[in-house]
Amino acid sequence: MNEPSKQRDSAAESFGRTGAIDINDFVYAASGERVRRLTMPNGSHWFPAVDVCKSLGYTTPRKALLDHVPEDHRDNLETVTGSHGLSIPAGRSWRRDLQLIDLQGLILLVNACTKPACAPFKQWVAEVIEAVQKEGHYTLAEAEVQPAEPGAPIAYAMPEQVAEAIVRLEAHNLQLDEELANGQRESIVLQKETLVMQRELLATQQATLAVQQAMVRAMERIADRFDTLVLERRTPKTALTTPPTTESVLTDWRERLSVTEDVWTVAVVIAPVLVASGELREPLESIAARTGLSVHRVNECLRLLRKHACIRSRGGTGNGTPVYVLHQA
Repeated sequence: MNEPSKQRDSAAESFGRTGAIDINDFVYAASGERVRRLTMPNGSHWFPAVDVCKSLGYTTPRKALLDHVPEDHRDNLETVTGSHGLSIPAGRSWRRDLQLIDLQGLILLVNACTKPACAPFKQWVAEVIEAVQKEGHYTLAEAEVQPAEPGAPIAYAMPEQVAEAIVRLEAHNLQLDEELANGQRESIVLQKETLVMQRELLATQQATLAVQQAMVRAMERIADRFDTLVLERRTPKTALTTPPTTESVLTDWRERLSVTEDVWTVAVVIAPVLVASGELREPLESIAARTGLSVHRVNECLRLLRKHACIRSRGGTGNGTPVYVLHQA
């Protein structure tokens, strides 16, 4: 057998040994999480230290590596991939300086971890060490069902502690999934209830707005009516009666007071002037000359006419002549 064939067989034997237990199940049982993994052509496995530390509950990955993982079992991504002529995986999470640990480094972190989920795996590791100490080796039991392909590697049964750990983790994950689903259903119900409440609130606000708008319109109508009433009250009403005549004025005066001859004489003189001009601006001396009465008597007659609301005074002229107008005017 030539040298390349021997190397391929050696690699196959190495892969058969390292693959006796599925690496993903092995890491899942050890750390309790599904972590990212890089598998090199020689069958070695490397894991991002930050993933492993997070799954195991280490708050400071750098300190955890310094305390529990020797330098031989940790390196950066660029060195690990470069040693095999591989390129760095794409994506921001795969940085060149990303710290990686190999499988032994992962097991060392698990053994130093106090997380309860790691206990079954640590117990199995202890049993492996005890078996090696007593018997010099540890052998996995062969699986009941073996591959039918010729030359296929032997299938081994998963250790009981590892299998139980995976079952518990899967059950826990199923429980978390169910709780998440329940939470999502409750959230949906709550969102629907909130939507109904918001719709009811919107309907209430719209009804309130309609009432407020109706109140505003009513207040505007009241204000308009009030302004109209005020305007009507302030605006003097146009008299619908027939304009007064000398005869109607004298008739009205005769009903208001017991007219003596002197008063009637004065009334006959001033009534035509008041009806025609709307006011009387004639000096008392002129009225006395026209009636043949004394100035004093004319003044007394005018006073009686004022007293009985036949005429009313509107001051006087610049030269002291009194001004009179009809009372109803």
